[in-house]
Amino acid sequence: MKIEESQKGLIPQSQQNWQNRPEWFFNREHTDTYEQWYEGRYKRAEVWQKKVMEELVSADTRVKTLLEFGCGTTRFTRWWKEIGIEATGGDISPLMLSQAIHLFDGDLVMADSHHMPFKDHTFDSLAFITTFEYYKDPVKVIREAARVGKYGIAMGMMNRNSPKVVRRRIQEIFGKNPFYLTATFYTPEKLTAIIHEALKGREYTIRWKCTGLPKWFPVQQWNVPIGDFFGLYIQFNDID
Repeated sequence: MKIEESQKGLIPQSQQNWQNRPEWFFNREHTDTYEQWYEGRYKRAEVWQKKVMEELVSADTRVKTLLEFGCGTTRFTRWWKEIGIEATGGDISPLMLSQAIHLFDGDLVMADSHHMPFKDHTFDSLAFITTFEYYKDPVKVIREAARVGKYGIAMGMMNRNSPKVVRRRIQEIFGKNPFYLTATFYTPEKLTAIIHEALKGREYTIRWKCTGLPKWFPVQQWNVPIGDFFGLYIQFNDID
């Protein structure tokens, strides 16, 4: 009896959706080249992003363990140990995690960030690095992060206050850039407003810093809300 091949892709086309919309991280055409992209023209940006995140998170000396949701292939998840933090990775995409298991020697979980499969205060902190932009219910995700992360939440975000946002939207019109079609670009001010809504009743401090500035610019990170990327850290002050 001949068995006909019904699906050529690892994930059927009908299942390449999340939150009722198609996402690039469920498409092998894009996920298979993710690591190469970071090792190419995006390398310099990644270096400065890590410097910003290190400065923000290391200031909270209570953080020794961290769960990074939307870890992808674990670009940042692998890095946390370099600043003395034991990291675990979580992601919704099996295509990303299928690469991550070969690149990362820590624990990984496949789950939805809106419903984290962990007990309260399992980790010292939660982190979202260029993934929070894709959540349709950011308030719910922040509340979940505050439940699972004991001392704080770290966020690395694509900044709306950047000329690159205009360029990306133009590229999308011509079908050249599928990576940000469903992304919401935040500013520090806009994200802070969402945080206040999600964490009403909690006591916390918010710190942020921008980077992603041109090479010729005299500084590469600052506390002005302009730049391609900003890091933000929520430090909980109502818990020992």
